[in-house]
Amino acid sequence: MASHTLCSSATTSTRCCHHDSIKKPDPFYTMPTLSLHSQWLGATKLILRGSCLRPCLPKTRPVSANVTVSLPTANPERLNSTDKVPKWSLKGIKSFAMGELEARKLKFSTTGTEAILMGILVEGTNQASKLLRANGFTLSKVREEAIKLIGKPDYFYFSPEHPPLTESAQKALDWAVDEKLKSGGDGEITTSHLLLGVWSEKEGAGYKIMAALGFDEEKARELHSLVSKPGFVED
Repeated sequence: MASHTLCSSATTSTRCCHHDSIKKPDPFYTMPTLSLHSQWLGATKLILRGSCLRPCLPKTRPVSANVTVSLPTANPERLNSTDKVPKWSLKGIKSFAMGELEARKLKFSTTGTEAILMGILVEGTNQASKLLRANGFTLSKVREEAIKLIGKPDYFYFSPEHPPLTESAQKALDWAVDEKLKSGGDGEITTSHLLLGVWSEKEGAGYKIMAALGFDEEKARELHSLVSKPGFVED
């Protein structure tokens, strides 16, 4: 059977988004030839045409994010002019941010001490979280206790991006700042300070949940003695 030759060529004129013009092919370039063998068609030659077009890649949008470097305090003017305002540790800031997120997940209208407690557990790597987990605290248990105290969420309600702090939550933050100022030193306000601040608010939901799950004054004193040591830093 006679052999057949199949040649395919096409001329395309288009504009690429990254180039103003198409690169002209080299007239001296020899196109590669691929030979296909078939017992019915014999030898078939296929000339492959290279493409000088480049794919148009989608443009990426710049990513922006708000980075929090401190936590809100109710009365910053209460600090003396000579006082050096302590900074929050990164884990403390992250715990607070995770607490806000937990409040939104449960569709709470505010960020209370119960949300801060959940945020400490969600962060998971801080000293306070390790202490809580060693005493049987889990995120699911705290969530269950929070729903018992505050009520089941309204699934048709959408929480704000940053649910406002309750009075107890604000006092817990202020307690952590004040406690660090009392101890002195150049260290940061840690998640352990934040947990003790939650425990200090006896009327807050966070305190009631901690007490219901087995946290007591003895454990609070142990944690307080730990954070009061000079040079204490967040793990």
